[in-house]
Formats: sequence, structure tokens, C-alpha cells
Amino acid sequence: MASLESLLRWLNSHINLEAGQKTAGQRGRGGEPMAGATDGLSLSGMRSLLTMLGEPQLDLAAVQLTGTNGKGSTAAILASTLHTHGVRVGTYASPHVERINERIRLDTEPVSDEILAEALADVKLAADHVTEQGTTLSWFELMTAAAYRIFNDHAVQVAIIEVGMLGRFDATNVIDAEVAIVTNLSRDHTDGQPGWREKVAHEKAGIISPGSTLILGPVGPDVAPIFRNEGASRILEAETDFSVLRNGLAVGGRVVDIRTSRGQYEDLFVALNGEVQAANTALAMVAAEEMLGTTLDPDLLGQGLAAVQMPGRFEVVGREPLVVLDGAHNPAGAAVAAETLRSDFNFFGDTYMLLGWMKGKDPTEMLEAFDARNAELVVITEPSWPRVMPATEIAAAARAMGVAHEIVSSPLDGLDRLRTLAAENDAILVAGSFYLVGPVRTALRSDRGDEHGDEHGDDDGAH
Repeated sequence: MASLESLLRWLNSHINLEAGQKTAGQRGRGGEPMAGATDGLSLSGMRSLLTMLGEPQLDLAAVQLTGTNGKGSTAAILASTLHTHGVRVGTYASPHVERINERIRLDTEPVSDEILAEALADVKLAADHVTEQGTTLSWFELMTAAAYRIFNDHAVQVAIIEVGMLGRFDATNVIDAEVAIVTNLSRDHTDGQPGWREKVAHEKAGIISPGSTLILGPVGPDVAPIFRNEGASRILEAETDFSVLRNGLAVGGRVVDIRTSRGQYEDLFVALNGEVQAANTALAMVAAEEMLGTTLDPDLLGQGLAAVQMPGRFEVVGREPLVVLDGAHNPAGAAVAAETLRSDFNFFGDTYMLLGWMKGKDPTEMLEAFDARNAELVVITEPSWPRVMPATEIAAAARAMGVAHEIVSSPLDGLDRLRTLAAENDAILVAGSFYLVGPVRTALRSDRGDEHGDEHGDDDGAH
């Protein structure tokens, strides 16, 4: 079998829409940012690939998640909850923070290099045949196929599938999920033209399979009917069928009371920072009940919520000064990160920020959402990724807003700069993109001598 290194080189030779690469006929497939219309999109290439692999997705019981924000946290909470209830669970999510293995998890742990290499080798054989027939496949389609193959090979009882940037035409949507979760709806990866909410809702509603259960978060009354009319046999809606009754601050997370359609749960400690995590927990708990067909065991639920890990999602990686990593990459996520920093941590000094993000964002809107005006200093940098927004463009917006800022050439130099400035009572927020957070996290682990990663460290956050 080929080495993982060589297989990853092969994988990376394909169009990666996360990196902003585009070709004719691939618009939207595998997670390309959505600009509104979805004319001409097709899952035929993905279906052909999976046919060559023996249709592994057909044997999987699945929960599929879509929404603008909160998918990653909700998926992680659900996986941890089902795992502690004795369910063999697999999770497919994106992007990864440090290693590609993070995208595919078995029983909450990233797959090994051996398992990933074996799956990619099988996918390569199938893809070679499909491409000989004239079909072009994307990076995300190939990776998604590998995930489905791994889940099938390893007898996963529940597959938790996070949709990419689309929905109806997302590469993941070749599976008929028993449960579809819609977390929320806000503007990201869209042109923002009139009618964008309806168009985005229609696209995301496409993950709802006829006869499935829909768990609907707070999408807004204007577009909720679009989701309700997609054909689910059972619909559970936030505030009507389930709700957060208490959402309190605790050391290292939140303490919540949750009402579901099957029962009420009290005094639950969730090991994630941010008020928004209560809503994500409610969504995950309702989904777990639906997949198990019963109420949750309070002790097992407590173990799962206390063990949940989310690298790069409002993750505390340093104290004195407080250092927080958050992959918030749109205005809604940035606002959550800023509010969590203000409300969940008792630091008495100044706030410093290391920021950088991808093209397609309004830099003024992002800076406003991060509350950059109230930062002592914002260091602007460029993550190493093809579609990064130039630091000079963000700096121009910062200058117009009167935000104290500097441009630093690399994320690690930016972190070093802020660590020389920040006192022990100050806070440093590193945010704007997982492509910024990832290398910073790697460097900080190296400083600690943590060679193999920190899957069980201070991971926690709001994504």
C-alpha cells in the first residue's frame, strides 16, 4: 500500500474548493462558498465514486448537520454523548485545525495514519476509474468518500456528518440521514443579495430526507417553513419542543438545564466556553435521544458533556496572560468570540488580538464583530492559505475605524509580538480562521513539548 504521505500528495493534487480553487463544472461541489444560486450543481460524480467503493454510505445510520455556525460544537457534543452511552460513533467534520486526521474520528478520536492511508488508497483506485470516464473529482469529494469508507469498514453505529458549505448539493449529501440538524442561519459564503436567506435555507434544507427527523434551531420565522416543508416525518423545533432553561457560567465551561421532548435534565456541566454552547448542547441532546429512541442516562450524559473536546474553538491555551484560540471566521462567530471573552473570563487587564481571515469577508464588519475598537492592539497577519485576505486590506479598515493595529508577516511572529506586550492580567485572542489558529496551536504545543497533540487538553469553544 502507498504511504500516507504519497496519498496526501495525490489528494492535494485535486481541486480544493476550501482553498478557493475553481474549475468549470465544479462550482459548488464539495463545499465551494455559495453565492446564492445553485444552478448546474450535481452529485453525480460523488455517486459514481461511491458506487465504485461499494456504496458504503448506504449501510450507515447517520445524523447530518448544517447551519452557519455551531455545527462543529454540536457534532462533538453529540459524538461524546453517544459514545458514553455505548454507541460506536464516527464523526466527519471540517476544517481540521492541525492534522487532516482530525476530520474523521472514530469514538471521538482522530483516525490513525494507517486507517486513513488504507481508505485513501481504496478511494484512489475508485477515483482513477471514475476519472477515466471523464468525471472530475474535488479534494472534498475524495475526503468525504474516505470518511464513508472508514465508517463502514469500522462498523460505526451512528455516523455524524457535518455538511460543508452547501447542503442539498454538498458532497456529504449522498446519505439519507435519520436525523437532520439545522443549527442556525446567518450570512456567510453568500453574496448577500436580496432573497439570500431564502436561497440559503432552500440549499441547507436539502439535507432533510423524506421520513427523517428534523431538529430545527433558531433559523427565523421567515425561512422556517422552507425547512418544515422538506418532507421530514417528525419536526422538533427550538423553544417549542426543546429549550435551554438555565445557562450559567462555570469554571471551564457552562452549567445548563435542558428541556427536550422526552424529558428534562438539570445541572449539566458542559466543558465548552461560551453562552452559545447551551443551545448547541440542546440540539445534540435531542439528536442523541432520537438516535437512541429513549431518554438519556443522566450519569452517562454528564460524563459525555464533561469530556467533550473542541480544539481551536474558544480554546484556552495559556494563562497569565490568558491566550485563547478561536476559529471564528464570520461576523456571527466573531461576535460570539468577543462576547465570550468579555463574559466568561475574569481578566482585569487589556485585550490584544491576533487576527487574519479569508477573502470574501467585509473587514470592517469583522473588526466590529470582534470588538476590535476596544482592543489595546490588533496585530494583523496572513494565514498561509491561497484565498487569504491581504493584511493591508484589513489594516485599511482598521485605520478607518481608529483601531490601534500593526501588520506582522506571519502568525507566529504576531503571537511573539503580543506575548512581549501582554502582561499577566491581559488577554490575547487569536482568531479569524482555522488556518491562523492551526499553526499557532502547533507552535504552542511545541513550546510545551506536546509532540503528539493535545486531544485531551484545555480544548473548548464556540464555533
